[in-house]
Amino acid sequence: MKLTDSKKDQFRRLARDYGYRSRSAFKLKQINNSYRILNKGHCVVDIGCAPGGWIQVALAEVGNKGKVIGVDIKKIEPLKDAFVIQGNIEHEDIINSILKISNSHVDVVLSDLSPNVSGNWDLDHARQIDLSRNALKLCNRILKKGGKAVFKVFQGDMLNELISELKKEFKRVIITKPTASRQVSSEIYLICIDKL
Repeated sequence: MKLTDSKKDQFRRLARDYGYRSRSAFKLKQINNSYRILNKGHCVVDIGCAPGGWIQVALAEVGNKGKVIGVDIKKIEPLKDAFVIQGNIEHEDIINSILKISNSHVDVVLSDLSPNVSGNWDLDHARQIDLSRNALKLCNRILKKGGKAVFKVFQGDMLNELISELKKEFKRVIITKPTASRQVSSEIYLICIDKL
């Protein structure tokens, strides 16, 4: 067994032990430990939320005065205290639902969006960057001034252009790869601080 495989299994085991729905919950935990994205009382929107691991982490961080809204095209099992919307973030009714639940603009947008991976790297990268651009458009509609966002992205030719777009919308953009991400994976996370 390669080291990366054993690490992958380690986080899968930990997810099972802690009752998280996905090993990716540890990616968000590590990001939050480093950058304090989530705080008590925050209203958080998690897009691409299935199966719900990030929602579980967010709920614990925002506490009972906060709100967590998950959005995904896929149906997910309900989570106590979370609002889950099934639908596409490009649709106006989904945006309106988010704003209605939050009562105003939100503090944090989390995007763990990923295309159905085809194995054609250029295509997968382009589709993932396109999804991230849609997430940025959503941020521009729902995220409050001074808010924060986290975007999962795939490394590749189109990434620098997306980072430039993010830098026009946020004061700081930090590139990170949590240890819970497989090192062989091309995914990295963009931590966007202080929405302009």
